[in-house]
Amino acid sequence: MTNPVLVEIRRGDAIESWHRGALAVLNSAGETLVALGDTDRAIYPRSAIKPLQAIPLVESGAAHRFALDDAQISLACASHGGEPMHVLAVQDWLHSLSLDSSDLACGAHTPLYAPAAAALLAQGRSATALHNNCSGKHAGFLTLTRHFGAAIDGYIERDHAAQLAWRDTLRELADDDLSVRPRGVDGCGIPVIGIPLRSMALAMARFADPRGLGPVRSEAVVRIQQALTAEPLMMAGTGRLCTETIHLTQGRALIKTGAEGVYAGAVPASGLGIALKIDDGNRRAADCAIATVLRRIDALHDDEWHQLQPLACPPIENVAGMTVGSTEAAQVLSFSL
Repeated sequence: MTNPVLVEIRRGDAIESWHRGALAVLNSAGETLVALGDTDRAIYPRSAIKPLQAIPLVESGAAHRFALDDAQISLACASHGGEPMHVLAVQDWLHSLSLDSSDLACGAHTPLYAPAAAALLAQGRSATALHNNCSGKHAGFLTLTRHFGAAIDGYIERDHAAQLAWRDTLRELADDDLSVRPRGVDGCGIPVIGIPLRSMALAMARFADPRGLGPVRSEAVVRIQQALTAEPLMMAGTGRLCTETIHLTQGRALIKTGAEGVYAGAVPASGLGIALKIDDGNRRAADCAIATVLRRIDALHDDEWHQLQPLACPPIENVAGMTVGSTEAAQVLSFSL
C-alpha cells in the first residue's frame, strides 16, 4: 500500500515537498475511528511509547517505594532537552538510588535544547549521559531494577526483568503478539520492537481510558497521566510541541513524539488513542500531522490550535527571515469524527 500524503511543504505557487504517512485513531473498545494508509504494517514506535513503558514503574510499586514525585514520573516518560532542570533532576534521582551517571547505559549526546548546548560549549564542558534525552527513562528502568532486586549491569538487555516488564505491558494493552514482530535497538540502547499503528493506537486508547484494565493498572495509568499534566516541561522541555500541547490543554491531550516521524497520543476525556508515522521520518511533518489530528478530533480548542500552529505547522522562512512558504496538512487530514 502506498500511504497518502499527510503533510505538504509549499513555496510560492508550488508544493515543493510532501510527506506520506499512516494514521490510526481508536477507542478503548478497539473500534477504529480513523485509518489512513497502512495501519497494519509494523513500525518501530521509538520514544513515542515511553508513557506505556513507564507503567510497570508505577504498577509494580517501585514509584511508591522510592517516593517518586510528578517530575520524576514525567521524566521517566521523557525525551527531554537536556536543560539544567532535567540534568539536575536525573542526577538527584540517581543519587537517591545510590547510583550516578556512570550507571546510565544510554550514552552521552549534546543537549537537544540549543541554549543548553551553547552553555556547555561556553563553559568548556562536555555532555554526559545525564544530558541524553532518554536519561529519565533509563533512571526509571534503574528504579524498577532496584525494586526487582535485579542486576544493574545489563539492565538494557532484552531479557532483563525491567525490559520484559514493559514488553508484557505493551503486549497486553495492544492485544498484539509481539513475539512475531521485528526487533532492533533504540538510539539509547533500549530494545525496540515493531508494532502496527492500529495496535499502538489501541494501547494508547486504553492508556487514555484505563477503566477496563483492572484497579492496579488503572491507578498506575492515572498516576502517569497526572504526572505528565503537572510537569509537562520535564517530559520534553522549553518550546517543545509535547510540552506546549499538554500545558495548553491541561492534560486534555497527551502526546509523545518518537524518532523517525512517530507520534502517539491519548485523549483521556474521549478515551481515544492516536498513532501516526511519517514514512520518511520527517519531524516537521509529524508535528504538523499530530496537531492537525488533535484539532480534527476536538482535542484542541480553536484558541489552543492558533497558539500551537506556529510551532506545529511553522511558516517556511528564508535566511533573511522572510516568510516564503508554509507547512500544511494535506486534504486527507480534513476528516471529522
